[in-house]
Amino acid sequence: MRSVIDYFIKNEIAGNILMILIFIVGLFGLNQMKTTFFPEVASRIISIQAIYPGSSPDEVEEGIVSKIEENLKGLTGIERVTSVSSENSANITVEVLKGFDTETILQDVKNAIDRVSSFPVDMEPLIVYKQENLGFAINFAISGDVPLKTLKQIARQAEDDIRALDDVSKVTLAGFPDEEIEITFREEDLRANNITFAEAATRIRQTNLEITGGTIKTNTEELLIRANNKEYTASALQDIVIKTNQDGGVIRLYQIADVQDRWADSPQRTYVDGNPAVVVNVQNTLEEDMLDVTDKVKVYLEEFAIKFPEVKATVLRDGSVTLRQRIDLLTTNGVTGFIIVLLLLAMFLHYRLAFWVALAIPISFAGMFLFASMIGITINVISLFGMIIVIGILVDDGIVIAENIYQHYEDGEPAFKAALNGTMEVLPAVFSAILTTVIAFSAFFFIDGRLGDIFREMAIVVIFSLVFSLIEGALILPAHIAHSKALSKDRKPNLVMRSLDKMMVFLKDNLYGPVLNWAVKFNWPTLAICFAGLFIVGGAFMGGMIKSTFFPVIPRENFQVQLKMAAGTREDITLEIMNSIENAILEVNQELKDEYFNGEINPIENIQKTIGPTSYQADLNVSLLEGETRGDVSAGMIIAKIREKVGPLPMVETFTFGSGSPFGKPLSLSLLGDDGDQLTEAVKAVKASLEKIPDLKDIVDNNQEGLKEIELELKPKAYNLGFTLNDIIGQVRQGFFGAEAQRIQRGEDEVRIWVRYGEEDRSDISDLADMRIRTSTGQSIPLRDLADFKTERGIVNINRIEGSREVRIEGDVANDEVSISDITSDVKNVILPQVLRDFPGVVASFEGQEREQAKTMDSMKLVMPIILLMMFFVIVLTFKSVSQALIVFSLLPFGFIGVGVGHYIHGLPISLFSILGVIALVGIFVNDALVFITAFNERIKAGVPHVQAVIETGKSRFRPILLTSITTIAGLAPLILEKSFQAQFLIPMAISVAYGLLFGTFILLVLIPALLMITNRIKRTAMQAYGGEKVSRESVEPAYPGKESNFLVYLIAGLIAIFLFGALVYGLFQFSSVFA
Repeated sequence: MRSVIDYFIKNEIAGNILMILIFIVGLFGLNQMKTTFFPEVASRIISIQAIYPGSSPDEVEEGIVSKIEENLKGLTGIERVTSVSSENSANITVEVLKGFDTETILQDVKNAIDRVSSFPVDMEPLIVYKQENLGFAINFAISGDVPLKTLKQIARQAEDDIRALDDVSKVTLAGFPDEEIEITFREEDLRANNITFAEAATRIRQTNLEITGGTIKTNTEELLIRANNKEYTASALQDIVIKTNQDGGVIRLYQIADVQDRWADSPQRTYVDGNPAVVVNVQNTLEEDMLDVTDKVKVYLEEFAIKFPEVKATVLRDGSVTLRQRIDLLTTNGVTGFIIVLLLLAMFLHYRLAFWVALAIPISFAGMFLFASMIGITINVISLFGMIIVIGILVDDGIVIAENIYQHYEDGEPAFKAALNGTMEVLPAVFSAILTTVIAFSAFFFIDGRLGDIFREMAIVVIFSLVFSLIEGALILPAHIAHSKALSKDRKPNLVMRSLDKMMVFLKDNLYGPVLNWAVKFNWPTLAICFAGLFIVGGAFMGGMIKSTFFPVIPRENFQVQLKMAAGTREDITLEIMNSIENAILEVNQELKDEYFNGEINPIENIQKTIGPTSYQADLNVSLLEGETRGDVSAGMIIAKIREKVGPLPMVETFTFGSGSPFGKPLSLSLLGDDGDQLTEAVKAVKASLEKIPDLKDIVDNNQEGLKEIELELKPKAYNLGFTLNDIIGQVRQGFFGAEAQRIQRGEDEVRIWVRYGEEDRSDISDLADMRIRTSTGQSIPLRDLADFKTERGIVNINRIEGSREVRIEGDVANDEVSISDITSDVKNVILPQVLRDFPGVVASFEGQEREQAKTMDSMKLVMPIILLMMFFVIVLTFKSVSQALIVFSLLPFGFIGVGVGHYIHGLPISLFSILGVIALVGIFVNDALVFITAFNERIKAGVPHVQAVIETGKSRFRPILLTSITTIAGLAPLILEKSFQAQFLIPMAISVAYGLLFGTFILLVLIPALLMITNRIKRTAMQAYGGEKVSRESVEPAYPGKESNFLVYLIAGLIAIFLFGALVYGLFQFSSVFA
C-alpha cells in the first residue's frame, strides 16, 4: 500500500485523473437515479379479496374466511394472516416473511385456496394478488357546477390523458359510486302478470345478448350467423319482451317496470371546499421518477384548464413539494456547512489544505452515486438523511490525514516525505475507523420490519460514501497536499492565522495541559468523574427529565378528521354532521387568518370531504399552508381550536383527528379471543382504564355495533307448504337486495343490471311483511303469514388475526410533549395484567408503532452483539491489543452524556433519529480514539517513557481532535438552528452528533490518557503477580519493542469483557424506554 500511495504522491496527475473520473461517473450515476419520497421496497403482502353479495359479516367469516385461513395453515414463508369480514365482502392479508420469494408464496397461496371445494354458490371468483408498492405523487380534485356524471366523464378523460404521458402509469379515480341499471317492479304488477324476480332476471339475460350461432360455408364464401340484440342503456332496455301471454300478446319491460340508469347504493362521494368533486390520484411505480411524474401532471393541468373551462382542477396534495423542500434544505445546509468547515479549516490550518480536505465530501458522494444508481437506490428523504449523517465522518477522516501530514511537515520533513509518512502513520487507524463504522451501519441490513426496509438505503449511502472517502483520503488527498503551496517554506502565515495559532497553543498549554496532567496523575478520580456525568444523565433520563420516544412526532402540513356514526345512519344525516364540522373548520380558518395573517393568508388551504365507504362513515382531509409561512400556527393549535369550535356532536360514535402515520397510531392494542362476549367486556375494561390516562386522547375501537338486523323465523305454515328457510330468504333477497340479471361493459365501467323492488316499496318493515312469496304452484302468500320477525343489532366487521377474532383499541397522544413509551409501559405492566386475569380467554398483542418497534428491537438484539464483536475484533487487530480495544469501546457509553444534555436543552425526546445520530457519533469517536492510541503506540515504539508518551500524545492530538469537533459542530449548527418544518426530522440526529462531540471531545481527550494509565497499572500488577518480577510501565504496552506477545491471553480476557459488555447492552435494550 505504501508504494501505491507513494506513486500517487509523486504523480499528481494520477490523483487528478482518478478524481475527475470519480466525478464524471458520479454525475452519470446521479443522472440515472430516480427520485421517490421513500425508498423503493419490494412488497411482501399478498391480498385475497372476496365478494359475496347480500351476505352478513358472520356469513362471510364462516363461508369464506375461515376456510381460506384453515388451508393456509402450515404454508412455509408466511409471517401471519389477518382478515376483515364485512357485509358482502372480505379482505384477507397474508404477510410474507423476510427472505422468502413473494411470487413463490403467492402461488402457494393460490394452490391452497384451490383446495377449498365448498365456497358459497353466490360468491364471485376470488381475486388473489401481490400488492404493488406505489409511491404517492400528486392528486387533484375536479369540481364545478355540473352533474356528477359530467365530472366523472371529464375525470375519465383526464385519467386517459395522464396515463398517456411518458413514464406515468398509475392513475385512479375516487369520489363516485359504480354505475348500474336498475329495473324495479311493483308487487301488484308481479302478481298481475304472474312473474317473479328470478324469471325477469333470466328473461333479460336471455334476451339482451350478442352471440354467434356458427357459420354457413357456401361454394364462394363463409357466412357468420349472429344475433345482436345487446343494449347498454336503460332507455334501450325498456323494449325487451319480458313475457308472452297465452294469446300471443307480448309484455314489454317498460309496461310493468321502471328502468333507469343510476348510481349504485353506495355513499361514495367527495366534496372539495363544499363542492361535489372527483379526485384523480397519481402514483409512481418503482420504475418511475416521482418528481418527473408530478412535473408532467402539473404541465397537463395547465392544458386541462383550457380544455375544460366549465370545471376547476384543485391540487390537493403534491408529494414533490415536500421532497423538493427537503432536497433544498439539505443542499442549503450542506453548502452552508461546507463553507463553515472550509473557513474554519482555513483559519486553523491553511486555506489550500482546507479546500482539499473539504473536497472529500463531493468526491465521496460522487463515487457513492455511481454504485447507488447501479443497485437501484433512489434520491429520497432517507438516502438524503444518510448523506447528512456521513458528512461529519468524511470531514473527520480528512482532517486526521491532512493535519498529520501538516504536522510531519512542521517537524521538518520534505513535502513528499511528509505526505507519505503522515498518511501511512494514521492510515491503519483511519481504515479501522471506517471499517468499524461500515460494520455499525451494516446492522440495518439485518433489521426486520418496515424500519429495516426503509433505513437499508441510508446504510448503503453511508457505506459507499465511506469507501470512497477512504480511497480519496489514501490516494488523492495526500497527492494534493504534497503538491500544494500549503506545504511551502516560503509560506508566511497572516495575522489571523498567527493569532489563531497562538490561541491554540494557549488552549493546549494553559488549559488542556494542566487538566491532562491531573488526569494522568489522578486517573481513577478522572474515571469516576466521567461515570458521575453518565449517571447524572442516565438518572435524568430514567426520571423523565429527558424524554424518549421511538417514533418522533414530525410536524405535518395536513391532518385528517374521521367521523363514524351509528351503523345504519343514512348518508344525508352523516353529510349534515360533516357539513357542520367543515363550517367550524372554516370559522377557525377565518379567526386565525385575522389574528395571525392580517386577514390576507388562509392557514387552511383546502378541505377534502369524503362520505364512505358506508353511509355512516366520513372523513375530512385538511391541507394546511406550508409550515414556514404558517409559523407558530401549528397543526396541533388548529386541531385544538376545531375541537373547541365543534363541541359535542349528537349521534356520533367516534370523532377523531389523525396525521396518517405510516406506522399506525402511537397506541394500538389488539385483544384476541374466540368468545365474543368475553372479548367485548375485555375491550370495555381496557378502554375504561385508558380513558383515565390524561395524556391519551381519541381512544376508539373497531368493534362497532352493526346495523339493525331483521331475523326471519319460519312459522309452521311455511313448513307445511314445503318451504325451507333458503327458499324464502332467496325470494326476499331478490326483492330487497336485488337479483343480478346481467353485467355489461360500458366504456371503462362494468355496469350491473339489477332487478328488485323500487325504493318506495322497500323502505319500511311493513313492505317486508307484505311481500308475496311464490309457491311452486304459483300461489302467492304474504311473508307475514310464513315467518315471524325479530330485530337485533349485528356487527359491522369481524376482524381476525391468525384465526382468532380481534378487536383493536387505538389512541393518540394528547400533545407532542407526551412520551408514548411511558404510556405503553403502563398498559403492559398495569392495565393488561389485570384485564387478562379477569378474562382468561383473551390474549393481547400490540400493533402499529409498537409492533414495528418490537420487530426492530428483536432483530437488533440478535444482530447488535455480532456487530459489536466484529467492531471489537477490527480494533483488536489494529492494535494487536485487547486492552487498547477495550479502551476504545469503553469510551462509547460516555457519548450519551452530550446526547442527553443536547436533547434536554432543545426540549426534544430521544428518538430513533437520535440513535441514528449516535451511530455517526460512534464513527467519529472511534476514529479519534484510534488515531490517539496509534500516536501513543508510535511514541512507545520510539522509546518515549510511558507517562511522557501519554502526555505528549494528548497534546499532539489536541489540535486535530478539537479541530474535528469544531468543524463538525459548526457544520451541523445551521441544521440545529433551522426553523423549517422540513428540518424537524433531522434536528435530533444533528443534536446527537453536535452535542455528543461538544461533551465527548473533552471526555475523549481526558479519559483516554486516564484509561491508558489505569490499564497499564492493571497489566503491570497482573504481570508481576504472574512472573514475580517487577516490570516497567513501557514493557507491558503492546507497542514496546521486542515485547513478547500475550495476545492469546488478552484475547480470552477480551472475549470475557465483550460478553459482559454485550450483557450490558442487552439489558439496555430490555429495560430502557428508548430501546424497548
